[in-house]
Amino acid sequence: MKKLIRIVQANNLFMKIFLVMVISIIAVSLSITYSSIRMSSNLFMDTFSITNSKIMNQITERFNSFTDSIVSASLEVDTNGTIKQLLQEEHENAINQSIFYYHMTSEMEQIYAEVDPNDANMLIMSNQQDIFNMNYIKWPVTGEKLANHEMIQRVKESPNDIVYQFEDSEITNGVPMIIASKALKLRSDDIYGYLFFSLTERDLKKFYESYTSAGNNVLLVTPNGQIISSNQEEMIGESSPELLGYAEKFKNENSQYHKVDIFGQNYILLSEYIPSLDIYLVNLIDQEVIADNVIDTSEIVLISIAIVSLAVLVTFLILRKMTVSISQLVHQISDMARYQFNKPLKETGGYETRKIAKAFNYMLNELQDYVQILMNTQEKQRKAELETLQHQINPHFIYNTLASIKFMIRQEKKEKASDTIDSFISLIQNSLSNIDETITVEQEIENLKNYVQINQARYGDRIQVNYLVAPDCLQLYLPKLVIQPFIENAFFHAFTKKKTGFIQILIAQKEHSLICEIIDNGDGMIPERLDNKTIKAKEKRQLFSGIGVKNVHERIQLLYGRNYGVEIDSEPAKGTKVIITLPVKES
Repeated sequence: MKKLIRIVQANNLFMKIFLVMVISIIAVSLSITYSSIRMSSNLFMDTFSITNSKIMNQITERFNSFTDSIVSASLEVDTNGTIKQLLQEEHENAINQSIFYYHMTSEMEQIYAEVDPNDANMLIMSNQQDIFNMNYIKWPVTGEKLANHEMIQRVKESPNDIVYQFEDSEITNGVPMIIASKALKLRSDDIYGYLFFSLTERDLKKFYESYTSAGNNVLLVTPNGQIISSNQEEMIGESSPELLGYAEKFKNENSQYHKVDIFGQNYILLSEYIPSLDIYLVNLIDQEVIADNVIDTSEIVLISIAIVSLAVLVTFLILRKMTVSISQLVHQISDMARYQFNKPLKETGGYETRKIAKAFNYMLNELQDYVQILMNTQEKQRKAELETLQHQINPHFIYNTLASIKFMIRQEKKEKASDTIDSFISLIQNSLSNIDETITVEQEIENLKNYVQINQARYGDRIQVNYLVAPDCLQLYLPKLVIQPFIENAFFHAFTKKKTGFIQILIAQKEHSLICEIIDNGDGMIPERLDNKTIKAKEKRQLFSGIGVKNVHERIQLLYGRNYGVEIDSEPAKGTKVIITLPVKES
């Protein structure tokens, strides 16, 4: 048991770092995998819905073309004098009857060419119940049945209109079809015959069937909620008031699609109203079926697992190599403190370990000279304080930036997230990769613009930022990240009550000093939030306890002396003014 405890203690650092890294890798991988699948699915459905809206327009145009041909053919029949005369004549014998049928058929064949390309049938019935049927196979109906059907009464009630209706009763022998009816009347409004156009549901389906697929369904719904045609044959003839309600609500919204729960499933719905037929064209898209056919979720998951496994393995090997040398160094230092104080450490292992051992050995050598040690210690202390202040600012800045990116990813703003990441990369490269402690004003402004772009991408343009920089200041030098904490505070703390406002950044030279002013018209600070020993409302101060501000102030004074630093002028409900005073540095 003791041996196990010693092993755990010896590898304590390795186990902690490895556990944190593994959890982080798995969490990031799960988040990215979930986001990728969801974003891919949403992007595909958006594109698919836009494409389907265009298809809906094409189908609507085909239906309109069909009704136009019906109107054109009806007009030709109505104005055809021969047909009008033949339907009013009486035929006393078989010869006259045959001649009558011959002439009627000849006239109708010329007109039938208007609707035949759509596979529709054309039929004329006289008042004597004589039937002239251009395609008896498609609609084998007798004059007696037709004359006694309710269609005749509907036509009589609207003699000037073409009446469309869906029939699958005895009149059509149970075959679902759409029938267009029109009364043929004289100038005296007396009816001398009836004109019918019929289109079976099977032929009607040809208008849209080529655009359907598994999970991508098309339905035709009447104003009373009856489904008269669909690529899902089991739905034909069914009544769905719920579907009618959605169709009426979302009709003619172009490419706008809506997610609905209908028939016990979740669908994406597109709807178009066709006035000429008085029906609704509805497109129901099963999101799961369509997405599963395009997005291979299992493949994405397997790839993610493979990447995580590889990352964990590489992390294990690298951390093991790094921590073993550190553990050995710890043992040497421990032994040295107890037994061999004058024996130098072995400078072996990784780069970091060698550097630590070398530094430790150097410290041992320097102990021989007390004065030198004191001077070196004071110098190192000053540098360490400056370095500490530097690192107190950078992590805070990075944390807020990453938080902004995280919120945008949660909101699925793909393009904004991408732009924000680009800005974040630029900030990291300019702020952390550059080991110089000072940068030019021009570089600092560029970093601020990237930072502001990140915040505006996350929170919108409610806070405007303006930059007023004197041209002669662009190439002057100032400490890195000396302005950013104040912009950060303004974004996250200055506009708690006010929802909109502006931040002004002014940089200019004044009396051999570089003056940087950050002005906002935000909420300001109440006296209780200021240092009561040195600050009162509307008074300037040299020290501020806000996030990062104290560090900036102390950092400037450590670098350049107490003549420089940060001053604050704030008044509640009016805003805050920050003045940073720096020496003029041209190199």
